[in-house]
Amino acid sequence: MKTALVCGAGGFIGSHMVQRLKSEGYWVMGVDLKFPEYSETAADEFVLGDLREFPLCQRVVDRRFDAVYQFAADMGGAGFIFTGDHDAAIMHNSATINLNMVEACRRRNIKKIFYSSSACIYPEHNQLDPDNPNCEEKSAYPAAPDSEYGWEKLFSERLYLAYGRNHGMEVRIARFHNVFGPEGTWDGGREKAPAAICRKVALSRDDSVIEIWGDGQQTRSFLYIDECLEGISRLMRSNWTGPVNIGSDEMVSINDLVAMVAKIAGKHLGIKHIPGPLGVRGRNSDNRLIYEKLHWRPSQPLAAGLETTYAWISQQVRESGRMAP
Repeated sequence: MKTALVCGAGGFIGSHMVQRLKSEGYWVMGVDLKFPEYSETAADEFVLGDLREFPLCQRVVDRRFDAVYQFAADMGGAGFIFTGDHDAAIMHNSATINLNMVEACRRRNIKKIFYSSSACIYPEHNQLDPDNPNCEEKSAYPAAPDSEYGWEKLFSERLYLAYGRNHGMEVRIARFHNVFGPEGTWDGGREKAPAAICRKVALSRDDSVIEIWGDGQQTRSFLYIDECLEGISRLMRSNWTGPVNIGSDEMVSINDLVAMVAKIAGKHLGIKHIPGPLGVRGRNSDNRLIYEKLHWRPSQPLAAGLETTYAWISQQVRESGRMAP
C-alpha cells in the first residue's frame, strides 16, 4: 500500500487532499495544529503538533512515505494578508515550516514532495490592469510580489527547487489561484472572497445592500477544490517539477462575483463600496503551460462551484443562528 504524509491536514485544501488520497488507496498520515473544523479527518493517523518545531517534523517523517504534501502555512484572505499587521508572523511561521519539513524529508531520504505555492508570487506591476493581468509562470522574475506572503512563497519555491537540485528530491510545485469550496474558512477574518461573499449574501435580506472592499472592479479567478486536487494529482504523477499555475482562467470582477452569488441565492442585492485591503488590481490564471505539460487544465464553470459552496455556507450560517430576518 502506498503511503502519504499531508502537512496542514487540518486546513481546507489539506483535509480535502487527505480524502482524495484515501479514495486512491493510500495510507495517510495528517499533521496540523488542529483537526479539520467541519468534518472528521479521513487520515489513518493524525498528529496534532506544530511544524515550526523541528523535532516534531522529524517525528512525523517516521517512515519512507511515497509522497509528502506540504500545505501548512500561516495564511488567509485579503483581510489577513494585505493589512500589514501579520507580515512578520506570516513570513516567520511559513518559512520555518518549510525549512523544517524539507530538511526532515532529506534526512529521512524521502524523495517526492509537493509544495503549495501561490499566485501571490507574481509581480504587482504585471497585475495593475484588471482586464489584462499577466500571470504567466515565467513572469515571476524579476520578482516583485504584492505582499510578504508572496515573498515567503517565492522564497520557499526556491528552497524546494534547491533541495531538488542538490539532494536528488523529486519536487513538485504549484501556484494556486484562489481555491474555494465547502469546508473552507467562511468567517472570522481569514476567509477568501468567494466565502466572504457567500456569507454576506446568506446573511442579507432580499433587496438589501452588502459591503464590498474597493470599487469591485478588481478581477480574480477562483478554482473549485475538486479541480485543485485533480491538478495536484496529475502534477504528482508527471515527471515535471513546475512551478505551474493551478487555477481557473475564468476571470470575473468582484462585482460580478457578488451578482453570481446573489442569483444563486435568489436575492436582489445592492453593493456599497467601502475602503479595505484589496491586493492587486487584476489576477487570472494563465493555463497555457499546464495544458502543454499535463494535457489538462481546469474547466469547471465558476457558477457550478459557487452553487455547492453557497449551499454549504448558507447551511453554516443557519446553524449559527445568524440568518437574515
